[in-house]
Amino acid sequence: MLQLLAEGEIDVQGRITGASNATLYVAVTLDGVSTGAVYKPISGEKPLWDFPSGTLGLRETASYALSAYSGLDVVPPTALRDGPFGPGSVQLWVNASAQDEAVAGEGATGLGGLPLAVEPLMGEPGAGVVDVLPPAAVPGDWKQVLVAEDAVGDPIVLAHADDPGLRRLALFDAVANNTDRKGGHILRGAHGRLFGVDHGLTFNLDDKLRTVLWGWAGEPLDDELAELLGRLVTDLSGDSELHTALSGLLEADEVHRTARRAAQLLRRRRFPKPPGDWHAIPWPPF
Repeated sequence: MLQLLAEGEIDVQGRITGASNATLYVAVTLDGVSTGAVYKPISGEKPLWDFPSGTLGLRETASYALSAYSGLDVVPPTALRDGPFGPGSVQLWVNASAQDEAVAGEGATGLGGLPLAVEPLMGEPGAGVVDVLPPAAVPGDWKQVLVAEDAVGDPIVLAHADDPGLRRLALFDAVANNTDRKGGHILRGAHGRLFGVDHGLTFNLDDKLRTVLWGWAGEPLDDELAELLGRLVTDLSGDSELHTALSGLLEADEVHRTARRAAQLLRRRRFPKPPGDWHAIPWPPF
């Protein structure tokens, strides 16, 4: 799959609306095999005050490397390569069944004459495992994150399922220092497996973890996650394929800071708690 994404011919099908940066739905074809993918050209990234310009695509790709080499496997295959609009990240499209719904009818065009795509259908918001609900509607085995009020003053609850796949994603976010884990960035694949997407805002030197998955804050890591984290700490501190991959995508101090975060988590063997001096939940949460 990585070879297909990295070497296949890219055919732009349309622009995904609602994205903060240029985000294109593409078909990638190699040796007669084709798949849908999301292509995010670096040239279409908007400048940010707290991330170096032109690095979001590298962080998307580094996030896949961290996920794959660690064994957490929560990020779809992602390659950094040249494309029709220059270098950028190309990530496997998770919900292949929604591909046809993502592309607008013939003749619709957007910026630069590109076909204009409608918002892709991702299934249930938050993949059915993250939601904003009235208190009485929150399933009994879900984790409550936040209690608030809606536009008319009625109480609502941000909550998520106590799901092993979400636990893996929450640990990944803590190591990668993900500052943008919205509910809409969690997708369910064809076989029910959960994936996280949109990882351009990761690996910052400052602690910026911002997520809707705070339900396990302060709770112990289970044995499986602790074992995965232990292997990850070893890889990040030594001459490993993961260390080499991240060093080719991130600055040396960003890789070092990632290793420190992983080591701190392993030492505590607990999920982190929200910091008191940081807006710990992204807004909007979806």
